[in-house]
Amino acid sequence: MSVQIVDTDALSRNWWAVVLRGVAGVLFGIVAFFTPGITLTALVFLFGAYALADGVFAITSAIRRHGSADHWWVLLIEGIIGVAAGLAAFAWPGITALALLYLIAAWSLVTGVMEVGAAIRLRKVITGEWLLALSGILSIGLGIILVLFPLPGALAVVLWIGAYAIVSGSLLIALGFRLRSWGRHGTTHASPRMA
Repeated sequence: MSVQIVDTDALSRNWWAVVLRGVAGVLFGIVAFFTPGITLTALVFLFGAYALADGVFAITSAIRRHGSADHWWVLLIEGIIGVAAGLAAFAWPGITALALLYLIAAWSLVTGVMEVGAAIRLRKVITGEWLLALSGILSIGLGIILVLFPLPGALAVVLWIGAYAIVSGSLLIALGFRLRSWGRHGTTHASPRMA
Protein backbone atom coordinates (compact mmCIF):
# COMPACT_ATOMS: atom_id res chain seq x y z
CA MET A 1 0.00 0.00 0.00
CA SER A 2 1.09 3.52 -0.73
CA VAL A 3 -0.36 6.84 0.29
CA GLN A 4 -1.54 8.94 -2.64
CA ILE A 5 -1.10 12.61 -1.83
CA VAL A 6 -2.40 15.25 -4.21
CA ASP A 7 -1.07 18.80 -3.98
CA THR A 8 -4.32 20.48 -3.05
CA ASP A 9 -2.63 23.89 -2.97
CA ALA A 10 -1.94 23.65 -6.72
CA LEU A 11 -5.62 22.96 -7.37
CA SER A 12 -6.79 25.91 -5.31
CA ARG A 13 -4.11 28.28 -6.69
CA ASN A 14 -5.23 27.59 -10.27
CA TRP A 15 -8.95 28.09 -9.69
CA TRP A 16 -8.88 31.11 -11.99
CA ALA A 17 -7.84 29.01 -15.01
CA VAL A 18 -10.94 26.83 -14.54
CA VAL A 19 -13.12 29.95 -14.23
CA LEU A 20 -11.57 31.48 -17.37
CA ARG A 21 -12.28 28.26 -19.30
CA GLY A 22 -15.86 28.47 -18.11
CA VAL A 23 -16.21 32.15 -19.03
CA ALA A 24 -14.82 31.45 -22.53
CA GLY A 25 -17.39 28.65 -22.90
CA VAL A 26 -20.32 30.79 -21.73
CA LEU A 27 -19.31 33.69 -24.01
CA PHE A 28 -18.94 31.34 -26.97
CA GLY A 29 -22.31 29.79 -26.17
CA ILE A 30 -24.07 33.14 -25.91
CA VAL A 31 -22.69 34.31 -29.24
CA ALA A 32 -23.50 30.98 -30.94
CA PHE A 33 -26.93 30.63 -29.33
CA PHE A 34 -28.19 34.15 -29.92
CA THR A 35 -26.82 34.62 -33.45
CA PRO A 36 -27.88 31.36 -35.13
CA GLY A 37 -27.95 32.91 -38.57
CA ILE A 38 -24.17 33.24 -38.74
CA THR A 39 -22.43 31.84 -41.78
CA LEU A 40 -20.47 28.63 -41.75
CA THR A 41 -17.19 30.53 -42.00
CA ALA A 42 -18.11 32.60 -38.95
CA LEU A 43 -19.06 29.39 -37.12
CA VAL A 44 -15.68 27.89 -38.01
CA PHE A 45 -13.88 30.95 -36.63
CA LEU A 46 -16.11 31.06 -33.55
CA PHE A 47 -15.44 27.40 -32.81
CA GLY A 48 -11.74 27.88 -33.53
CA ALA A 49 -11.51 30.79 -31.07
CA TYR A 50 -13.35 28.83 -28.37
CA ALA A 51 -11.32 25.62 -28.81
CA LEU A 52 -8.06 27.59 -28.94
CA ALA A 53 -8.88 29.59 -25.77
CA ASP A 54 -10.06 26.48 -23.93
CA GLY A 55 -6.90 24.63 -24.99
CA VAL A 56 -4.58 27.47 -23.92
CA PHE A 57 -6.26 27.68 -20.50
CA ALA A 58 -5.95 23.90 -20.07
CA ILE A 59 -2.26 23.97 -21.06
CA THR A 60 -1.62 26.88 -18.68
CA SER A 61 -3.26 24.99 -15.84
CA ALA A 62 -1.29 21.83 -16.67
CA ILE A 63 2.02 23.69 -16.74
CA ARG A 64 1.25 25.31 -13.38
CA ARG A 65 0.44 21.90 -11.92
CA HIS A 66 3.55 20.20 -13.39
CA GLY A 67 5.59 18.73 -10.61
CA SER A 68 2.85 19.21 -8.03
CA ALA A 69 0.25 16.75 -9.36
CA ASP A 70 0.67 13.24 -10.72
CA HIS A 71 -1.78 13.56 -13.62
CA TRP A 72 -1.00 17.06 -14.89
CA TRP A 73 -0.22 15.57 -18.29
CA VAL A 74 -3.88 14.60 -18.86
CA LEU A 75 -4.85 18.28 -18.74
CA LEU A 76 -1.90 19.05 -21.02
CA ILE A 77 -3.14 16.53 -23.61
CA GLU A 78 -6.65 17.98 -23.42
CA GLY A 79 -5.20 21.45 -23.98
CA ILE A 80 -3.05 20.37 -26.92
CA ILE A 81 -6.08 18.74 -28.57
CA GLY A 82 -8.10 21.94 -28.03
CA VAL A 83 -5.35 24.11 -29.52
CA ALA A 84 -4.98 21.71 -32.46
CA ALA A 85 -8.73 21.76 -33.12
CA GLY A 86 -8.76 25.56 -32.95
CA LEU A 87 -5.76 25.93 -35.26
CA ALA A 88 -7.30 23.43 -37.71
CA ALA A 89 -10.48 25.50 -37.81
CA PHE A 90 -8.47 28.68 -38.56
CA ALA A 91 -6.22 26.97 -41.12
CA TRP A 92 -9.15 25.62 -43.17
CA PRO A 93 -12.00 28.15 -42.86
CA GLY A 94 -13.56 26.86 -46.06
CA ILE A 95 -14.08 23.50 -44.38
CA THR A 96 -17.41 21.88 -45.20
CA ALA A 97 -20.24 21.76 -42.69
CA LEU A 98 -19.93 18.00 -42.30
CA ALA A 99 -16.16 18.10 -41.76
CA LEU A 100 -16.61 20.87 -39.17
CA LEU A 101 -19.28 18.86 -37.46
CA TYR A 102 -16.99 15.83 -37.15
CA LEU A 103 -14.10 18.01 -35.98
CA ILE A 104 -16.32 19.47 -33.26
CA ALA A 105 -17.66 15.99 -32.37
CA ALA A 106 -14.14 14.53 -32.02
CA TRP A 107 -12.98 17.47 -29.90
CA SER A 108 -16.09 17.23 -27.74
CA LEU A 109 -15.68 13.48 -27.16
CA VAL A 110 -11.99 13.70 -26.26
CA THR A 111 -12.53 16.72 -24.00
CA GLY A 112 -15.44 14.98 -22.27
CA VAL A 113 -13.47 11.82 -21.57
CA MET A 114 -10.56 13.88 -20.19
CA GLU A 115 -12.89 15.90 -17.93
CA VAL A 116 -14.60 12.80 -16.55
CA GLY A 117 -11.19 11.27 -15.85
CA ALA A 118 -10.04 14.44 -14.07
CA ALA A 119 -13.24 14.48 -12.00
CA ILE A 120 -12.64 10.91 -10.89
CA ARG A 121 -9.20 11.91 -9.64
CA LEU A 122 -10.52 15.10 -8.00
CA ARG A 123 -13.07 13.18 -5.92
CA LYS A 124 -10.18 12.14 -3.68
CA VAL A 125 -9.34 15.77 -2.95
CA ILE A 126 -12.42 17.99 -2.96
CA THR A 127 -16.18 17.88 -2.90
CA GLY A 128 -17.97 19.22 -5.96
CA GLU A 129 -15.97 17.26 -8.50
CA TRP A 130 -19.32 16.19 -9.96
CA LEU A 131 -19.47 19.60 -11.69
CA LEU A 132 -16.47 18.67 -13.82
CA ALA A 133 -17.85 15.15 -14.36
CA LEU A 134 -21.19 16.57 -15.49
CA SER A 135 -19.42 18.97 -17.85
CA GLY A 136 -17.51 16.00 -19.30
CA ILE A 137 -20.68 13.93 -19.67
CA LEU A 138 -22.37 16.84 -21.49
CA SER A 139 -19.36 17.12 -23.78
CA ILE A 140 -19.49 13.39 -24.57
CA GLY A 141 -23.25 13.67 -25.13
CA LEU A 142 -22.77 16.53 -27.59
CA GLY A 143 -20.13 14.54 -29.47
CA ILE A 144 -22.40 11.50 -29.72
CA ILE A 145 -25.37 13.60 -30.90
CA LEU A 146 -23.25 15.25 -33.56
CA VAL A 147 -21.98 11.88 -34.81
CA LEU A 148 -25.44 10.26 -34.81
CA PHE A 149 -27.24 13.20 -36.46
CA PRO A 150 -24.69 14.76 -38.83
CA LEU A 151 -27.10 16.46 -41.24
CA PRO A 152 -29.58 18.51 -39.19
CA GLY A 153 -28.29 21.73 -40.69
CA ALA A 154 -25.97 24.46 -39.54
CA LEU A 155 -28.65 26.21 -37.47
CA ALA A 156 -29.29 23.13 -35.31
CA VAL A 157 -25.56 22.59 -34.89
CA VAL A 158 -25.09 26.18 -33.77
CA LEU A 159 -27.92 25.85 -31.22
CA TRP A 160 -26.61 22.51 -29.88
CA ILE A 161 -23.10 23.83 -29.54
CA GLY A 162 -24.29 27.10 -27.99
CA ALA A 163 -26.44 25.33 -25.40
CA TYR A 164 -23.62 22.91 -24.56
CA ALA A 165 -21.05 25.70 -24.21
CA ILE A 166 -23.29 27.75 -21.89
CA VAL A 167 -24.07 24.81 -19.59
CA SER A 168 -20.57 23.36 -19.62
CA GLY A 169 -18.99 26.79 -19.11
CA SER A 170 -21.32 27.51 -16.19
CA LEU A 171 -20.34 24.22 -14.55
CA LEU A 172 -16.64 25.02 -14.96
CA ILE A 173 -17.17 28.48 -13.44
CA ALA A 174 -18.94 26.91 -10.45
CA LEU A 175 -16.12 24.38 -10.05
CA GLY A 176 -13.49 27.12 -10.25
CA PHE A 177 -15.13 29.15 -7.50
CA ARG A 178 -15.54 26.02 -5.41
CA LEU A 179 -11.78 25.40 -5.79
CA ARG A 180 -11.15 29.02 -4.77
CA SER A 181 -13.35 28.67 -1.71
CA TRP A 182 -11.73 25.39 -0.82
CA GLY A 183 -8.29 27.00 -1.07
CA ARG A 184 -9.28 29.79 1.29
CA HIS A 185 -10.82 27.48 3.87
CA GLY A 186 -8.50 24.51 3.35
CA THR A 187 -11.25 21.96 3.90
CA THR A 188 -11.88 18.77 2.01
CA HIS A 189 -14.38 16.02 2.40
CA ALA A 190 -11.61 13.48 2.84
CA SER A 191 -8.02 13.24 3.85
CA PRO A 192 -5.40 11.64 1.56
CA ARG A 193 -6.46 8.07 0.91
CA MET A 194 -4.56 4.85 0.98
CA ALA A 195 -4.09 3.40 -2.49
